[in-house]
Amino acid sequence: MLNALMFAVALLCSPAAVLAQEIPPDSLFPRLVGHWVLRGTIAHQQTVHDVDFEWLLGREYVQMHEVSRERTPSGSPAYEAVVLFGRDPKTGEYACVWMDNTAAAAFPPEGTGRGTVTGDSISFLFQYTATTSFHTTFLYDASKESWQWHMDNDSSGVRRPFARVTLTRR
Repeated sequence: MLNALMFAVALLCSPAAVLAQEIPPDSLFPRLVGHWVLRGTIAHQQTVHDVDFEWLLGREYVQMHEVSRERTPSGSPAYEAVVLFGRDPKTGEYACVWMDNTAAAAFPPEGTGRGTVTGDSISFLFQYTATTSFHTTFLYDASKESWQWHMDNDSSGVRRPFARVTLTRR
């Protein structure tokens, strides 16, 4: 009994327990998990995609699988992506690795975005060069249980919209 009590006290006083208390629990990933339909404009074209978010590895990560309903002449999706999202348990910082069928690469740094949370939104920045980057922002609308997803090109500090889409549950 005494050993169990000492173990419980040691566990509660451990740095991990203290750290876990300092960082608020993630409130965005649970809202993303599920099946969605993406509708809106990407690169000046109206589009519809199916988007699925699911937990991976004991709810440590979230995977997004996005597939356009538009098809190539060969019948494959015109766009397909797999994105892995994670949150650092020590700092609370978000990150993602974006892989899609627009260009094959061996996980280049520009495919990794770093994210910050503000209220019900999470913004990721993908740094391509010293002067060019890409912004991806998910904005949760609790009243509609939907997400606005804004994507912008940034060249020398000038942002230009690339996509404005909405995710609604299927």
